[in-house]
Amino acid sequence: MEWFPAMPLENWSDTKETVHRFTQIVGKVRLALSTRRNHWWNVAFHLTGRGITTRPTGGFGGVPIFTVDFDFVGHRLVVDRLDGRRASFSLIGRSVASFHRTLTRVLDELGIEPEIDAEPFGLADHTPFAADTGHAAYDPAQVNRYWRILSQVNLVLERFAAEFGGKISPVHHFWHTFDIAVTRFSGRPAAPQPQADPVTREAYSREVISSGFWFGDETMPWPAFYSYTAPEPRGLAEEPLRPAQAAWLPARGAHLAVLRYDDARACDDPVAAVLDFLSSAYQAGARRAGWDTGLLLSPPGVTDPLAEAGR
Repeated sequence: MEWFPAMPLENWSDTKETVHRFTQIVGKVRLALSTRRNHWWNVAFHLTGRGITTRPTGGFGGVPIFTVDFDFVGHRLVVDRLDGRRASFSLIGRSVASFHRTLTRVLDELGIEPEIDAEPFGLADHTPFAADTGHAAYDPAQVNRYWRILSQVNLVLERFAAEFGGKISPVHHFWHTFDIAVTRFSGRPAAPQPQADPVTREAYSREVISSGFWFGDETMPWPAFYSYTAPEPRGLAEEPLRPAQAAWLPARGAHLAVLRYDDARACDDPVAAVLDFLSSAYQAGARRAGWDTGLLLSPPGVTDPLAEAGR
């Protein structure tokens, strides 16, 4: 198995823009019908053996329990109800408008009627989903590669997360930014942000160091691993990063620690390089922000908890 196959943004940018909007539509269904968790953990997708999933949703207020899965092996969207009813449709050759129309019909036939804000969130255009016939690219090979990379990064982030003993998010795939991330918390509240929107205020209501991977965009047109500390402590960008190819980059008035995907791929041991990068960025943020890293360290030497417990 090749860890981290090549994924130049230019090879699939049109497909990425289409699939990103597909995931936003389904993500907004999840947002509308799931129970809200702290820091919006309820809205993100999780990985499956064939794609990504909303996880079970609904169940209250007369809404049936259901799950929406993207199958990036068979390239279908699948909606399953708890009672066994199922509907699916192909993702190939479909515009955003067609996807939105078909999903709305399928959900209606299954007795699911979410109310969503049917426009893109945080993207360059605000074309309503129902009117978006311009985004219609879907390259099955590139989409499958996107999912395989997500799966590999998911496992690396899970390994990184295992070192931490404090409050930590799941490893999850966010549909608004199209990245996969895991977030560590110091346990302390962050300074209030009265000027921020409600989503941001809740997401960053506690001190965090977030680590993840994204596929690139207009401002940074290449895939990369990243880490940031919020609130950002003074002098963070003066801290060293590993490996040597990693760097601090300015981003929206703060700094991102960035290791380009292709630089990680070129290392003798790409997984070890990524873990070293994430660890160095965490250490930099924790050191500058005054986190109690000893207290937050996962218990050492426990590789098999059940064996340790004598079971």
